[in-house]
Amino acid sequence: MKYEKLERAAIDENLAGLPGWHLNDNGISISKTFKFGNFVEAFGFMAESALAAEKLDHHPEWFNVYSRVDVTLTTHDAGGLTDHDIRLAKAMEKAAARRTG
Repeated sequence: MKYEKLERAAIDENLAGLPGWHLNDNGISISKTFKFGNFVEAFGFMAESALAAEKLDHHPEWFNVYSRVDVTLTTHDAGGLTDHDIRLAKAMEKAAARRTG
């Protein structure tokens, strides 16, 4: 599948609606650190996010320590950010909202 790389204006517009997400210095990925009350909440977030990622066939780079999950999204095939990254970020926001109130 061919992914269309987003222009900088589209990236900025989408990030405005994704609190806490930021464009990385490389300009081709976005990141956010999610913090939960405990490991079980963090793991539940990761499990729900993994199911969303599998449906999108688009998988995150992430790192978990206890109640913290660091996420980086990019579309390697496109060499930058695509709509798939934005869609997965939005799904992750929904998963996190269920756990952080």
